Amino acid sequence: MNDLNTQKAELLGAIAAADADALEAIRVSALGKSGTITALLKTLGGMSPDERQEKAPAIQGLRSAVADAIAERKAALEAAALDVKLASETLDMTLPVGTSLQGSIHPVSQVMDELAEIFADLGFAVATGPEIEDDWHNFTALNIPETHPARAMHDTFYFPDQMARDGKKMLLRTHTSPVQIRTMTSQEPPIRIIAPGRVYRSDSDATHTPMFHQIEGLVIDRGIHLGHLRWTLETFLKAFFERDDIVLRLRPSYFPFTEPSVEVDVGYSIEKGRRVIGGSDGWMEVLGSGMVHPKVIAACGLDPEVWQGFAFGTGVDRLAMLKYGMDDLRAFFDGDLRWLRHYGFRALDVPTLSGGVGA
Repeated sequence: MNDLNTQKAELLGAIAAADADALEAIRVSALGKSGTITALLKTLGGMSPDERQEKAPAIQGLRSAVADAIAERKAALEAAALDVKLASETLDMTLPVGTSLQGSIHPVSQVMDELAEIFADLGFAVATGPEIEDDWHNFTALNIPETHPARAMHDTFYFPDQMARDGKKMLLRTHTSPVQIRTMTSQEPPIRIIAPGRVYRSDSDATHTPMFHQIEGLVIDRGIHLGHLRWTLETFLKAFFERDDIVLRLRPSYFPFTEPSVEVDVGYSIEKGRRVIGGSDGWMEVLGSGMVHPKVIAACGLDPEVWQGFAFGTGVDRLAMLKYGMDDLRAFFDGDLRWLRHYGFRALDVPTLSGGVGA
């Protein structure tokens, strides 16, 4: 026992004074495959049960003490080395930035700016809301019943029940439609807004990610009809894709929060083997839209006999892919500098209608 105590004191003393290289040498000599402590552990197998019961705790204690001391010393040495490195690496903010260090505007941010510019010209304001929502704003007020598949766990990221607020279950919003509800309950009509932002759904493949960006539009006024919706979308798509040969096709569909509901297809042409928006070689779905359901208007405290409106929504990431020729949505969030340098935009590429929203 005295030999173990002496060995322990010597090892701990050596560890406390060791640098990084010496520390590794101590670890190997004590705890390696042929180390002294490892050899002691191997002797336990040849002992009688009584001997093992007597000596095992001391040997195991020696091993634990040495291993802990080595870990603590290693952490202290790494922290000290980091402090020295940080003290020596200074950044002179007065030096000009080289071209290799210049950042770029992410395509999602660029397209967000393009959309805001287009809709501002049409008289729309930008509205925002929380990304952590309650189920009333995200579902119930939008005429989505309790049994609707959109509420299912495989689509929605719910928070634990203990995080509920005022008896309402909390979740990561699945669309920016709650911003429409918050706007209608806080502002008097007429209302013209777009609601861009991040949304979350449990899905991941080349064209879906658990987090993506969406933009929705809402108009509430007197005498609004489907013709206003079609004109707005056609004007928006022509300005965004910067083509006059944009052709729309509205197909009947179903959304709980609009009635009637329509899917919006846009014509595309084939150029160099790729689909390009514009022309009439085929149809591609780009938007979901419709007239705001009277129940949604009533849920927001407005009289649906007086006020009517339309709403639409689409993915910002999808619009960026269609306009700028990207194939995989997942690359948007990989942080690959090569991808960002290729698809990113310069800081001065500010979208303007007079100069063209596209960079």
